[in-house]
Amino acid sequence: MTTDLQQYRDDDFCYLTTLGRRTGRPHTIEIWFALHNTTIYMLAGGRDRSDWVRNLMQNPQVQVRLGETTLQGQGRVVSAPTEDALARRLLFEKYTPRDSDDLTSWSQSALPVAIEIGI
Repeated sequence: MTTDLQQYRDDDFCYLTTLGRRTGRPHTIEIWFALHNTTIYMLAGGRDRSDWVRNLMQNPQVQVRLGETTLQGQGRVVSAPTEDALARRLLFEKYTPRDSDDLTSWSQSALPVAIEIGI
């Protein structure tokens, strides 16, 4: 699985689908991501006020589309300090060269979320 995911490492976006916590309907967003083995990391600028974060906290079963590939995964808010630092570093390093904005504040204040693929 890791080798398959690595072909998407440099893609700009992935598409995350959660189930609405009230409606139960699929909700898909386009979002920046970074890969580490079989884990996909994302940062929620709205922290736990973001609908997609609230949805995955209610129901962690999610889908992620990378290119034409749709994968099943389980989402969670990152809480361990070392993993938190890893997620922030991976996303900051991936997107800083691509974006003209200063991403420092975003990378430090956004909520890190992990999607474990294949769980």
